[in-house]
Amino acid sequence: MQAYEFINNLIPPLKLSDKTGKALSWMEEIRINNLPVVDNGVFVGLVNGDLIFDLNNPETLISELTLENSGCWVFADQHIYDVLRVSSEHHSNLVAILDRNSTYLGVVTMEDSISAFAESLSIQSHGSVMILSMNMNEYSLAEISRIIESENGKVLSSFISTDPLDNNKIKLTLKIDKPELRHIKATLERFGYRILDQYQEVEEASSEEDRIGNLLRFLDI
Repeated sequence: MQAYEFINNLIPPLKLSDKTGKALSWMEEIRINNLPVVDNGVFVGLVNGDLIFDLNNPETLISELTLENSGCWVFADQHIYDVLRVSSEHHSNLVAILDRNSTYLGVVTMEDSISAFAESLSIQSHGSVMILSMNMNEYSLAEISRIIESENGKVLSSFISTDPLDNNKIKLTLKIDKPELRHIKATLERFGYRILDQYQEVEEASSEEDRIGNLLRFLDI
């Protein structure tokens, strides 16, 4: 699931020589509040529709504006999770995609990346989410899965991230097919695993908002 696979070709880039009137027209047409700006194939940032609206001068050049999020990009061959991570870090709904020569290829939207990633991680499947903390040398998904299976559970998906409170540890996020985790949690703790948090699902996610919420809890971002 590489980032370039989810480029949204309906979102065009602006040039520094374009005028703000053109930018607003495009934003209204595709119903978006930010657009990427490219200078000779190089991504230079995002332009915000609110800023343009406040200027109230359609003749202003994009080059005269203060652009945002010049670092809001990932390489084309990075995982779709990196798009979500960068989007979250920059509080942006758009993430630029560059090739390894730093040439601009397009943008991926937060909505598209969430939808793609959710489908790949069984987010909509019945079950619960559990987050463990451990040293990297203690990590063995096979061993953890064996313990969970001893309590008649099954790991549907897993994800590793750095523990922001301790760079020497990792966080292992698991999607488990059981709605109730009490026995699994107790067994894992008996084997010395530290449980940071858990999210037990009591009913099926029935809306896009529920789906996104489940994904963000799974990713813990």
